[in-house]
Amino acid sequence: MYFSSFVWDPSKGIDLGFFMVRYYSLMFVIAFTLGWFITKKIFAREKISHEKLDSLFIYMVLAILIGARMGHVIFYQPELISQDFFSVFLPFSFVPEFEYTGFQGLASHGAAIGVIIAMFIYSKKVLKKPVLWILDRVVIAVASGAIFVRLGNFINSEIIGKATGTDFGVVFVQLGEDFARHPAQLYESFGYVFVFLILWFIYWKTDKRHYLGFLFGSFLVLLWLVRFFVEFIKEAQVDDRADWLLNTGQWLSIPFILFGIYMVVASSKKKYSAED
Repeated sequence: MYFSSFVWDPSKGIDLGFFMVRYYSLMFVIAFTLGWFITKKIFAREKISHEKLDSLFIYMVLAILIGARMGHVIFYQPELISQDFFSVFLPFSFVPEFEYTGFQGLASHGAAIGVIIAMFIYSKKVLKKPVLWILDRVVIAVASGAIFVRLGNFINSEIIGKATGTDFGVVFVQLGEDFARHPAQLYESFGYVFVFLILWFIYWKTDKRHYLGFLFGSFLVLLWLVRFFVEFIKEAQVDDRADWLLNTGQWLSIPFILFGIYMVVASSKKKYSAED
């Protein structure tokens, strides 16, 4: 049965005795660190001070973690508010017993909303530039980070794909299974590699960075299209999703895609220069 399948049974992290360094959390650290270096390079090109980069890093970390967590609770697990309220905001579970869970239960749709709100505040209070200017640039770093977040999901054997019905695929041993599934996390991560490369090329090799909203809109269209199509082979994350047509993740992706198309089209009328 395992002739053409890959058996996946990794450890959850590095046990230091007094603390467990979870690989999923480590993927977030890598994502934020890589994002910092990418944005640093972009800010250097735009002649933006390092002090403003440090502030941006804080805004982004808080926006992504808080937005992603609240997005998961609101869209996928609202019962958690009444069943285990403090676990909504803390990396711990209190029911049925106290347990350190790390960064678990995060929704990318919530993270996207959190970033948009945070960048609006950051642009007004710190950067003193149009909000679309900073959104056009941070989405490059966000796309790179998404690659590692999905790798973290794969390590955790979560957000799994549907059964392939053949010997081909990944056997997630930690789920107590002996059949192959689509490695949906890897499909999505691979798709985000191309999203990042396309945005990187547009920023460095074209003049589209001068058109407010073009990069941001392109990011929304590309990233959520990847998410939309990968969802077709994902297993349901909650029991009451609308599997009869599209699932929750797909319905939530459609507004982002449509808004992204609008931003790309509208950007042709919003050319911006440093002197503006």
